[in-house]
Amino acid sequence: MAFPFRRWLGALLPVAACTAGVAGWWAATAAFDIPSFFLPDPLDVARAGRAMPGYLASEAWVTIIEILAGFAFAVASGLVAAAVLAAWRPLERALMPPLVALNAVPKVAVAPLFVLWLGFGPEPKIALVWLICTFPILLGTLAGLTSTPAELAELARSLDANRWRTFRKIRLPHALPQIFTGLKLSIQLAVIGAVVAEVTSPNRGLGALIVTSSAQADTPLAFAAITILAGLNVTLFYAIVATERLLAPWARAVSG
Repeated sequence: MAFPFRRWLGALLPVAACTAGVAGWWAATAAFDIPSFFLPDPLDVARAGRAMPGYLASEAWVTIIEILAGFAFAVASGLVAAAVLAAWRPLERALMPPLVALNAVPKVAVAPLFVLWLGFGPEPKIALVWLICTFPILLGTLAGLTSTPAELAELARSLDANRWRTFRKIRLPHALPQIFTGLKLSIQLAVIGAVVAEVTSPNRGLGALIVTSSAQADTPLAFAAITILAGLNVTLFYAIVATERLLAPWARAVSG
């Protein structure tokens, strides 16, 4: 009986925290009589969302496509690059400094250049999401692939396993906790990257909606878009968590 109780408690605690946060927000707007155009209360935000659900849904779908496409490219390139660097350590030592330097470039500064190079469609947004997500995935995967315990590597050699079999059976499973840590961090950055790109080129998406509604002093609509972004962020994060528990049920215990 203790296990179901803990499971339900684990599900109820986030709901209680969110409810408390919304209640505190509502109480603050009522207590200080804050104007709606400055800080709307949750009811104003809900009204704005109900007033144009189709518009919000279409803009949210644009942002979701940008996030998922950029994240998919980042996962593919990050995993492949990490596998290559882990297999050839001199190449890792040669390329890590320029990769770290590239990652240090402010992504807000790069966003206008992507618009200049790729146009005003979804391509610059996807490219920025890819750029901002790739390095954490690469770093987490590389850390996992290069931290295989010596006893496991010795076991593989004693069984005469080739490099590919050792990679598939030992190094990759052992690296999964670190890989998923990079994925969970990157999916959060993917949402940020998409919004930054949409703010830079505000034609479609929830980021563009926030810019245009703020310029028109329609703060409730801007907060409705922000609320959707927050819900999207949580959904994508826990989708990665669920995938981790499915593919690597031991990862949670290993990563603490």
